[in-house]
Amino acid sequence: MKQTKKVRNPKSAPVVGAPPSGQKPLGNLAPRHVEKLAAELVAYHEEFADLYQRREQRHWAEFYLQGQLSDLERKTVEPMVLAMKGRDANAVRAVQQFLGEGTWDDEMILARREKLVAQDIGEADGVLICDGSGFPKKGEHSVGVAPQYCGAVGKIANSQQGVFLVYLSSRGHTFVDRRLYLPEHWFGEEYAEKRARCGVPTDLQFQTEPELALEMISGVSARQQVPFQWVCADEHYGMNPAFLDGVAALEKWYFAEVPKNTMVWPEEVAIIPPGKGRMGAPRKGPLVAPRTAKAQEVQQIGTKVPVSAWHRYMIKEGSKGPIEADFAFVRATAKRRRRPGHAVWVVMRRGLEPEAKIKYYVSNAPADCPRTTLVRLSGSRWPVETALEEGKSELGMDHYETRTWRGWHHQMTLTFLAHHFLLRLRLRLKKSLRH
Repeated sequence: MKQTKKVRNPKSAPVVGAPPSGQKPLGNLAPRHVEKLAAELVAYHEEFADLYQRREQRHWAEFYLQGQLSDLERKTVEPMVLAMKGRDANAVRAVQQFLGEGTWDDEMILARREKLVAQDIGEADGVLICDGSGFPKKGEHSVGVAPQYCGAVGKIANSQQGVFLVYLSSRGHTFVDRRLYLPEHWFGEEYAEKRARCGVPTDLQFQTEPELALEMISGVSARQQVPFQWVCADEHYGMNPAFLDGVAALEKWYFAEVPKNTMVWPEEVAIIPPGKGRMGAPRKGPLVAPRTAKAQEVQQIGTKVPVSAWHRYMIKEGSKGPIEADFAFVRATAKRRRRPGHAVWVVMRRGLEPEAKIKYYVSNAPADCPRTTLVRLSGSRWPVETALEEGKSELGMDHYETRTWRGWHHQMTLTFLAHHFLLRLRLRLKKSLRH
């Protein structure tokens, strides 16, 4: 997403070049364009300046944004200060305090940023994608750290785990929200001192990753700033009925990968609504009518789909040509314990290589939803992985040294600002190159 030229800030700080991303540059920039981009960074920071309580906070926010967008290899506080201010121990302490303990309200900053994201790439059928990401950590003192699966190293490791929400439209993608996951044992009495030392809110209660994701999605929906219709998620979220039903309750459509043993009724099911039972006792929820065929695992349904029901579709245009797969679609009724849920699509996707395994997805999209839309959504999770990779490899998203609850969320908020600025930059460069 970045240009490799360094940019000089009109306010004289060495600033905003971006490190190489492995992507082809969009074009060569003349010096006047470089100066203009630096001015745009200053203007972008001004969009949020009034939300910082003090002048020093505004200053250090701009400084940190410059550091994240610089070509420094290590984007922690000391290298930033050394590169832009020289050896200055007081500045190092001031930036560390700003990041880890500063009282500025990043929720207000993210809420305003949502409006800007909507202006830049908002579309009525936009997609929210949720996913987790691990941050390897040494020692025991960082907030939320524990031995847990960490995708960054591909195994159980001492790490923190964040849950992230990324917005996708045909015009681009960027982060929307984030939550730090605290393992359940962190809420035990034996961790009380550590929670206090890390500044964990005293009223915080344990939430699973799907619960955190649903809370963020509900927040975006309630604020009504970023338009979206779809929520995409991997199997970790798709296997959680409460998450799927929560998305459906927001009148949004989910498209989620699910385990092959997910149970559904693969045909139209007669439903007995709540009411009085045979013995007069109240029936609290709907029931499947007697003599209805048993629910089946989605993999059982996959084995019974006739050859004629499979069709080849192009998922998207890749860098090496079209990405294709074979798909089959079945309407079904979701199973919620022993009760019927809502009507769903079961989408089966099979790669073109020999002996390719079938991936299974469910969606509460309406029956008349075009199958080409479902195909497209099956390939729509990549932006969250790309955004996380961009954040970590180019913006120092994981280079932080703060150990506090507030510091972790501040770090992610500032990374989101840097990522959004680069999105704007790319959109404008594309536009100028077309003209």
